[in-house]
Amino acid sequence: MSLKTHNLGYPRVGARRELKKALESYWAGRSTQQELRDTAAALRKAHWITQRDAGIEWIPSNDFSFYDQTLDASVLFGVVPARFAHSPGRPVDLDTYFTMARGIDTENHATAGVAALEMTKWFDTNYHYLVPEFAAGQTFALSSSKPLEEYREALALGIKTTPVLLGPVSFLMLGKAYGENPDDLKEMLLRDLLPIYADLLGQLKSAGAEWAQIDEPCLCLDLTDRQRRWYDDAYRMLAGADTPKLLLATYFGELRDNLPLACRLPIDGLHIDAVRAPQEVERVCDGLRDDVLLSVGVVDGRNIWRNDFARSLDILRTARESIGADRLIVSPSCSLLHSPYSLKYEKAMDAEIKSWLAFAEEKLGEVKTLARLAGADGAHSELDAALRENRAMIAARRTSARIHDGAAQARLAMVCEDDWRRATPFAERVKAQQAHLNLPLFPTTTIGSFPQTAEVRGARARFKSGELSAEQYDAFLEEQTRDAVRWQEELGVDVLVHGEFERNDMVEYFGERLSGFVFTQNGWVQSYGSRCVKPPVIFGDVSRPAPMTLRWSEFAQSLTKLPMKGMLTGPITILQWSFVRDDQPRSVTARQIALALRDEVRDLEASGISVIQIDEPALREGLPLRRADRDAYLDWAVAAFRLASSGVRDQTQIHTHMCYCDFNDIIQSIADLDADVISIETARSQSELLEAFAQFQYPNDIGPGVWDIHSPRAPSAREMLALLQSYAEVVSPERLWVNPDCGLKTRGWEEVRPAMRHLIECAREARRKWEQ
Repeated sequence: MSLKTHNLGYPRVGARRELKKALESYWAGRSTQQELRDTAAALRKAHWITQRDAGIEWIPSNDFSFYDQTLDASVLFGVVPARFAHSPGRPVDLDTYFTMARGIDTENHATAGVAALEMTKWFDTNYHYLVPEFAAGQTFALSSSKPLEEYREALALGIKTTPVLLGPVSFLMLGKAYGENPDDLKEMLLRDLLPIYADLLGQLKSAGAEWAQIDEPCLCLDLTDRQRRWYDDAYRMLAGADTPKLLLATYFGELRDNLPLACRLPIDGLHIDAVRAPQEVERVCDGLRDDVLLSVGVVDGRNIWRNDFARSLDILRTARESIGADRLIVSPSCSLLHSPYSLKYEKAMDAEIKSWLAFAEEKLGEVKTLARLAGADGAHSELDAALRENRAMIAARRTSARIHDGAAQARLAMVCEDDWRRATPFAERVKAQQAHLNLPLFPTTTIGSFPQTAEVRGARARFKSGELSAEQYDAFLEEQTRDAVRWQEELGVDVLVHGEFERNDMVEYFGERLSGFVFTQNGWVQSYGSRCVKPPVIFGDVSRPAPMTLRWSEFAQSLTKLPMKGMLTGPITILQWSFVRDDQPRSVTARQIALALRDEVRDLEASGISVIQIDEPALREGLPLRRADRDAYLDWAVAAFRLASSGVRDQTQIHTHMCYCDFNDIIQSIADLDADVISIETARSQSELLEAFAQFQYPNDIGPGVWDIHSPRAPSAREMLALLQSYAEVVSPERLWVNPDCGLKTRGWEEVRPAMRHLIECAREARRKWEQ
C-alpha cells in the first residue's frame, strides 16, 4: 500500500527561465500578449505532466502566476486601488495587472505617473509579494476567471487538479488597510469577501473540482483572539456553502497556540509543515476530527538537501499509527516555488555534492518514495534498497572531509569581546568622519550597482565561454567602471560607487570567492516578477582564501578624488540568500561568513577606502515568525554584522542597506548594528517605514530612498523633493542622505540617467532651502 501524495505548488518561471524572458520581451514591446500567454500555457502543461508522471495524486492548479500569487488574489477579487483607473466589477486586464506590479513611468504618461503596489517579503523567504491595499468603501467582485481557466486547462490534458487559493483571512492580514482602525476595517471586509470566495469555490465545484487547497500561512503567526475569531467565522461560513472539499494549508512554522483552532475548523483536510514543526504532528493527530485528512509536509520545500528518509519515516509512521493510512497524505513542507527545477540540468556540478541534493523534481520523487515506504506493511526489497541508499548518502555527507575546515573552526573559537564592537561611540566617530570626508548637507550616493546591460552580460558570457581572455574582460570592466565614475563626477554625486559590473549577483559573487560554497548552473528561483536568483549552496565551513573586492575598489578610487564606497554583502544576507547547510546551527555559519568579511573590510580600509557599505537587506527576512523566538535570532544576527564591521578606525564610515521589510519590530536591533549610515527603502511605502526610525529616535545617519527602483518609473525632482521634505520633518536634516531605494542593477540606463539627474537636483534644491 502507498499513502496518498500531495504537492502544494510548483516553480513557475521555467527550467530555462522561459517566463522571465517572455515577460521582459512583452514589457519591452518585442512580443504580443498572445505569445506571452502561449509561453505560460506551455509551462503549466509541462509542470502538470511532470507532477503526474512523478506519481503525485493531488496536483495544484492556479499556483502559476505572471508576477505574484498575492497580486493574483487582489485582481481575482477586484481589489484594485483607484489610481489604476479600473472600473469596479469589470474584469482586470493583463496590462492593468502589470501596472499594479510595476507602475507607470512619469515621462511616458500624461499624468504624474502611477505608483506600483508596495512590495515586501513573503514571510521569512526571499520571495517578494505585492501588498493588497484596502480602504473604507472597498467592494469585492470576481474580476478574473484565472482559477477556473487553469483548472479546465489541466482537465483538458486529462489531469484533475486541486485549485489553490490564498485564504480569505491571510489575504486580508497580509494587506494594508487604510483607516483609523485597520482591524475594524478588515473584520468588516471579511464579511463582504466571504460570499465572493464561496461563489468562486462553487464555480470550481461545478467545473469538477473535488478539492480546493486554501492557503492560510498566517495561522503560523502570533494571532490575537479577534483574528482567531476571523478564522472561525470564515470557515464556518465556507463550510455551509456548496464548495469542493477544503484542504487548509499552513506552512513556514509551528501552529503552537493556534493548533486547537486549526484542528477545530470545519474543513476536510489540513496541511502542516513537519519540517519546521515535526514535534507538532502528534498533537495535530490527536486534535483532528476523525473525518479530516492530514497532509504532512516532510520534504523540505525551501532547501535543497536530500531528505533523510529515516527521520521522515519516523514522523509519518507516528501519524499513521494515530490516524490511519487512509487519512494520511505525504507532501513537501510548502510550495516548491522556493526550490530550483531539477538536478538533471546540473551537468557540471561536483558529483559528490550533487549526490547530497534534491531540487523540485527530485523532491516529487522523494514524496512518492516516502509514501511507498510509510505505507508498506511488510518488507519490500525495492523499498528496502531505497532506504539503504538514502542512509548511505546521509552518512557520507555527514562524514565528508570536504565539509569540515579545522582552521575556520579554530579562528571562530578565538573571537574575543572587543571584536564585536567599534572602538568609540557614533557621536564621536561621526566628527572624525565628517572631518575626513567633508560632505555637504543632504549628501548624495547610490546603493551600489549600476545597470547590468546586455553588453555587460554578454561580455561576462563570452569570458566564461572562453571567447574573451581574462585580459580582454578586465579591460572591458575597467572601461565600464571608468565611464561610471566619470558620469557620477559630472552629475555631482558626493559619494561614488564603482558600479559592480564585475559582479553577477550580490551573493553569488562573494560565494564564488569563499570556501565552503558550490554553485549551480540552472538553480534559478523566483524572487519577484521576472527577477530570478541563483542561490549559492553553502555545504561546509566558510573562510576567505584571498581578497574578493579589493582590485575593483582600488581601481575605482584611483580614478577620482571623491570618496568611493567599498561594496560588500553582509553575513546575514549571504546566509539568507543561499541554500544553507543543515548540519550545524545557522548562527555558526553566519559567524564564519562574518570573519571572512571582516578581513575584506580591513583590506579595503588599508587600501584607502574610507566608506564601506555592508548590505543587510535580508536581516528582517530571517526574523522568526513568532515573537518569542526573535530575540535569540537577533542576538546572533546583529553580532555577525558587528563582527564583520567593527575592526576599523573611527574615520572609516560604515554604511548598511535594508529594503522591503517592516522595520518596526526590529528597530532596536537595527540600531544595535551601529552602522554609521543606513539606507532604507521608503519611496514605494510613501515614507511609512521611516516613521519607525523617527519614533525610535534612531541615533545614526539615515538615507531614506527617494526613488523606487523596482518600478520602471523615473520620478521627477519635485516628487523626490516632496519625499525628502517629508523625511526632514521627522529626521534632522543634518542626518539625512539622499539615495535610491536599492541598487540599480535591474534598471536600464535610459531610466537611471534621468532619475539620478532628478535625485541630484532634489538634493541641491533641499540644500538651498535649508541653508537659507
